[in-house]
Amino acid sequence: MLVATSRRYATTSTVVVSDDRAVLVDPAWEPDELAALADAVQARGLTIAAGLSTHAHHDHLLWHPRFGDVPRFASRRTVELAGEQRAELLAALGPDWPPELAEVFGLLSVAEPDPFGTAEDPIVLVVHDGHAPGHSALWLPARRVLLAGDMLSDLELPLPHDPDDLASYLAGLELLAPYVAQATVLVPGHGSPTDDPATRLAADRNYLTALIAGVDPGDERCANPGMAEAHEHNVQLALHYRAG
Repeated sequence: MLVATSRRYATTSTVVVSDDRAVLVDPAWEPDELAALADAVQARGLTIAAGLSTHAHHDHLLWHPRFGDVPRFASRRTVELAGEQRAELLAALGPDWPPELAEVFGLLSVAEPDPFGTAEDPIVLVVHDGHAPGHSALWLPARRVLLAGDMLSDLELPLPHDPDDLASYLAGLELLAPYVAQATVLVPGHGSPTDDPATRLAADRNYLTALIAGVDPGDERCANPGMAEAHEHNVQLALHYRAG
């Protein structure tokens, strides 16, 4: 398994390798980084057999023509949102996004059957509505690897902002918990991979538990770029959660 980290928001791209074939998960982000990822895959003699998107946010729907015209999978709700909101999501990339990359943006099919991959090396979608409707983590049981999407980051706070549903986010964490307990490696959508997944889960649980209790969580991630604003938003969500 290969992991590349973008200079923008430390977004991760994961290449799951089986022999000379590969599944490419959430390739990101800048055009030159996508081209460099294609170079790296080619240099290793790999053929991309499929792509996967963990959720329907613009930074997780990217593709490059050099990755090939191969199936690109996601959960049913992610596929629906990527289609319904394609123009809006593409606009979020800015007016200078290259046309050749815009053409292949967000073109997804429902991941059926699930699990996919191979019988010896399956990939299981773990679908919830934390962070985004139809958000998927990918569980690789033969490798004991969890690709968490935009959850369980060392750089980002919990972001239950699309929709603003703290209960769904908490339910998503609980759904991920048994996979975290089995995993030896966790790769978040933004941040660093870890061989201590349980610590990531505990950090997010502790942060949200403190907010709900009306206590300052003292989370160091609040000092990271963009996270002070996210924290204030989370404080308001916790107030509504307590009131409800």
